[in-house]
Amino acid sequence: MPEITIRPAGRDDVPLILDFIRKLAVYEKLEDQVVATEALLDEWIFTRQRAEVLLAYVDGEPAGFALFFHNFSTFLGRAGLYLEDLYVDDRFRGLGCGKALLGRLARLAVERRCGRLEWSCLDWNTPSIGFYRSLGAVPMEGWTVYRLTGEALKQLGK
Repeated sequence: MPEITIRPAGRDDVPLILDFIRKLAVYEKLEDQVVATEALLDEWIFTRQRAEVLLAYVDGEPAGFALFFHNFSTFLGRAGLYLEDLYVDDRFRGLGCGKALLGRLARLAVERRCGRLEWSCLDWNTPSIGFYRSLGAVPMEGWTVYRLTGEALKQLGK
Protein backbone atom coordinates (compact mmCIF):
# COMPACT_ATOMS: atom_id res chain seq x y z
CA MET A 1 0.00 0.00 0.00
CA PRO A 2 1.51 3.36 -0.96
CA GLU A 3 2.18 5.94 1.74
CA ILE A 4 0.16 9.14 1.30
CA THR A 5 1.31 12.25 3.10
CA ILE A 6 -0.32 15.66 3.16
CA ARG A 7 1.53 18.83 4.08
CA PRO A 8 1.00 22.59 3.82
CA ALA A 9 2.79 24.21 0.90
CA GLY A 10 5.59 26.69 1.41
CA ARG A 11 7.08 29.38 -0.80
CA ASP A 12 9.51 26.90 -2.34
CA ASP A 13 6.51 24.94 -3.64
CA VAL A 14 5.18 27.72 -5.90
CA PRO A 15 6.53 26.11 -9.13
CA LEU A 16 4.86 22.81 -8.16
CA ILE A 17 1.58 24.58 -7.36
CA LEU A 18 1.60 26.30 -10.75
CA ASP A 19 2.37 23.00 -12.46
CA PHE A 20 -0.64 21.38 -10.76
CA ILE A 21 -2.86 24.36 -11.70
CA ARG A 22 -1.85 23.94 -15.35
CA LYS A 23 -2.53 20.19 -15.23
CA LEU A 24 -5.93 20.81 -13.66
CA ALA A 25 -6.74 23.32 -16.40
CA VAL A 26 -5.87 20.74 -19.06
CA TYR A 27 -8.13 18.18 -17.34
CA GLU A 28 -10.96 20.74 -17.21
CA LYS A 29 -10.34 21.75 -20.85
CA LEU A 30 -9.62 25.32 -19.70
CA GLU A 31 -5.85 25.55 -20.26
CA ASP A 32 -6.24 28.70 -22.35
CA GLN A 33 -7.58 30.52 -19.27
CA VAL A 34 -4.52 30.05 -17.04
CA VAL A 35 -2.68 33.36 -16.73
CA ALA A 36 -1.30 32.72 -13.23
CA THR A 37 2.45 33.10 -12.76
CA GLU A 38 4.79 32.04 -10.01
CA ALA A 39 5.09 35.69 -8.94
CA LEU A 40 1.30 36.11 -8.69
CA LEU A 41 0.88 32.89 -6.74
CA ASP A 42 3.69 33.86 -4.37
CA GLU A 43 2.14 37.28 -3.81
CA TRP A 44 -1.44 36.13 -3.22
CA ILE A 45 -0.77 32.89 -1.32
CA PHE A 46 2.29 33.74 0.74
CA THR A 47 2.61 37.54 0.93
CA ARG A 48 -1.05 38.58 1.09
CA GLN A 49 -2.06 35.20 2.59
CA ARG A 50 -5.37 35.08 0.74
CA ALA A 51 -5.29 31.33 0.10
CA GLU A 52 -3.66 28.19 1.45
CA VAL A 53 -2.41 25.08 -0.30
CA LEU A 54 -2.08 21.49 0.81
CA LEU A 55 0.17 19.14 -1.14
CA ALA A 56 -0.30 15.39 -1.39
CA TYR A 57 2.62 13.03 -1.85
CA VAL A 58 2.59 9.31 -2.64
CA ASP A 59 5.75 7.54 -1.50
CA GLY A 60 7.51 10.91 -1.53
CA GLU A 61 6.41 11.93 -5.06
CA PRO A 62 4.18 15.01 -5.56
CA ALA A 63 0.74 13.65 -6.40
CA GLY A 64 -1.79 16.48 -6.04
CA PHE A 65 -2.92 19.63 -4.34
CA ALA A 66 -5.84 21.47 -2.77
CA LEU A 67 -6.03 25.27 -2.84
CA PHE A 68 -8.57 26.82 -0.46
CA PHE A 69 -9.50 29.97 1.42
CA HIS A 70 -11.95 31.21 4.03
CA ASN A 71 -15.35 32.52 3.04
CA PHE A 72 -18.14 33.64 5.36
CA SER A 73 -21.73 32.58 5.89
CA THR A 74 -23.97 35.29 7.29
CA PHE A 75 -26.66 32.68 7.93
CA LEU A 76 -24.30 30.54 10.03
CA GLY A 77 -22.51 33.57 11.49
CA ARG A 78 -19.13 31.97 10.94
CA ALA A 79 -16.46 31.32 8.36
CA GLY A 80 -16.33 28.36 6.04
CA LEU A 81 -13.64 26.89 3.84
CA TYR A 82 -13.98 27.18 0.08
CA LEU A 83 -12.03 24.66 -1.98
CA GLU A 84 -11.02 26.44 -5.19
CA ASP A 85 -8.97 23.62 -6.71
CA LEU A 86 -8.51 19.93 -6.04
CA TYR A 87 -6.28 17.95 -8.36
CA VAL A 88 -4.62 14.55 -8.27
CA ASP A 89 -2.24 13.57 -11.06
CA ASP A 90 -3.50 10.77 -13.33
CA ARG A 91 -0.99 8.19 -12.19
CA PHE A 92 -1.99 8.63 -8.53
CA ARG A 93 -5.77 8.58 -8.92
CA GLY A 94 -7.61 5.84 -7.10
CA LEU A 95 -5.01 5.58 -4.33
CA GLY A 96 -6.82 7.80 -1.82
CA CYS A 97 -5.05 11.15 -2.40
CA GLY A 98 -8.23 13.09 -3.09
CA LYS A 99 -9.92 11.63 -0.04
CA ALA A 100 -6.84 12.38 2.08
CA LEU A 101 -6.77 16.01 0.88
CA LEU A 102 -10.50 16.48 1.52
CA GLY A 103 -10.16 14.73 4.88
CA ARG A 104 -7.42 17.16 5.91
CA LEU A 105 -9.57 20.09 4.77
CA ALA A 106 -12.52 18.78 6.76
CA ARG A 107 -10.31 18.48 9.87
CA LEU A 108 -9.07 22.05 9.34
CA ALA A 109 -12.66 23.27 8.99
CA VAL A 110 -13.62 21.55 12.25
CA GLU A 111 -10.50 22.78 14.07
CA ARG A 112 -11.15 26.35 12.88
CA ARG A 113 -14.82 26.09 13.90
CA CYS A 114 -15.96 26.66 10.32
CA GLY A 115 -19.59 26.05 9.46
CA ARG A 116 -18.97 24.28 6.17
CA LEU A 117 -16.61 23.15 3.44
CA GLU A 118 -17.80 23.78 -0.09
CA TRP A 119 -16.62 23.82 -3.69
CA SER A 120 -17.83 23.88 -7.28
CA CYS A 121 -17.60 21.11 -9.84
CA LEU A 122 -18.08 21.22 -13.59
CA ASP A 123 -21.37 19.59 -14.59
CA TRP A 124 -19.68 17.20 -17.06
CA ASN A 125 -17.14 15.93 -14.52
CA THR A 126 -19.02 12.76 -13.56
CA PRO A 127 -16.00 10.96 -12.03
CA SER A 128 -15.52 13.80 -9.55
CA ILE A 129 -19.25 14.15 -8.90
CA GLY A 130 -19.44 10.46 -8.05
CA PHE A 131 -16.41 10.75 -5.79
CA TYR A 132 -17.83 13.77 -3.94
CA ARG A 133 -21.19 12.09 -3.46
CA SER A 134 -19.45 8.98 -2.09
CA LEU A 135 -18.03 11.20 0.67
CA GLY A 136 -21.47 12.53 1.59
CA ALA A 137 -21.26 15.85 -0.28
CA VAL A 138 -24.47 17.09 -1.84
CA PRO A 139 -24.95 19.48 -4.78
CA MET A 140 -26.56 22.83 -4.06
CA GLU A 141 -29.75 22.62 -6.11
CA GLY A 142 -31.25 25.92 -7.18
CA TRP A 143 -28.01 27.95 -7.06
CA THR A 144 -26.11 29.33 -10.03
CA VAL A 145 -22.63 30.81 -9.80
CA TYR A 146 -22.26 34.30 -11.30
CA ARG A 147 -18.94 35.89 -12.19
CA LEU A 148 -17.68 39.31 -13.24
CA THR A 149 -14.26 39.48 -14.92
CA GLY A 150 -12.27 41.63 -17.27
CA GLU A 151 -14.00 44.62 -18.81
CA ALA A 152 -17.36 43.99 -17.09
CA LEU A 153 -15.63 44.01 -13.71
CA LYS A 154 -13.75 47.21 -14.53
CA GLN A 155 -16.91 48.92 -15.80
CA LEU A 156 -18.93 48.08 -12.71
CA GLY A 157 -16.05 49.16 -10.48
CA LYS A 158 -15.96 52.70 -11.95
